[in-house]
Amino acid sequence: MNSHEIDYQIFGEEMQYVELELDPKEAVIAEAGNFMMMENGIKMNTIFGDGSSQHEGFLGKVLGAGKRLLTGESLFMTIFSNEVQGKKKVSFASPYPGKIIPLDLTQYGGKFICQKDAFLCAAKGVSIGIEFSRKLGRGFFGGEGFIMQKIEGDGMAFVHAGGTMARKELQAGEKLNVDTGCIIGFTKDINYDIEFVGGIKNSLFGGEGLFFATLTGPGIVYVQSLPFSRLANRVWQAAPQGWGKDKGEGSILGGLGDVISGDRRF
Repeated sequence: MNSHEIDYQIFGEEMQYVELELDPKEAVIAEAGNFMMMENGIKMNTIFGDGSSQHEGFLGKVLGAGKRLLTGESLFMTIFSNEVQGKKKVSFASPYPGKIIPLDLTQYGGKFICQKDAFLCAAKGVSIGIEFSRKLGRGFFGGEGFIMQKIEGDGMAFVHAGGTMARKELQAGEKLNVDTGCIIGFTKDINYDIEFVGGIKNSLFGGEGLFFATLTGPGIVYVQSLPFSRLANRVWQAAPQGWGKDKGEGSILGGLGDVISGDRRF
């Protein structure tokens, strides 16, 4: 195996955190801001990219970090290493209410595709890259643009879902229609596309946006009940007038953008 083997335990129900047990010289990588606590003896370092290209020299590090810029993430990630004898533990917390999903990449063909802000942490050796969409419809109306995140390797990775998580295993040719914001991720053989809702009443008054995602098997799909964008939108709508709201929020273009994304409720 190229990735470090780590043991883990997930605690909590609605606000979960994952505790990783590291043997001597084992390490994990994590997004900035997800760290919760660690035992004495674990060393924390900031690195370019995900650390999977460290052996490729400076150019490899720069390319790895550049990929992260395209997904809207920081150039840097944090690596936590056990530098002492004996097992040590480090914990990472979910950023908002939901579930932490453990992914053994060896069971998914070594690759899992997810939305850009879903990744939480992973064993050192797992690569965090980008997945480009080759379809214009998916790029413009898929909610995630042309770029999604891909997690590759043979170790454990952890992603976060908002609200309650649903796991759907699709057979060959079986199709699932999902709100674009509710997708957590899917396995590499899933065909992901965008479909027009159809119907004037549905489009103008349905309140669910003009498009939904279609995911066709074979493969596994993870769906979340509460995307962060939906949660943030409801909080924004409930905020008193004048609390930093954009003066142009009622403009025609603003309203049209809300309809397309599914954020406007009639």
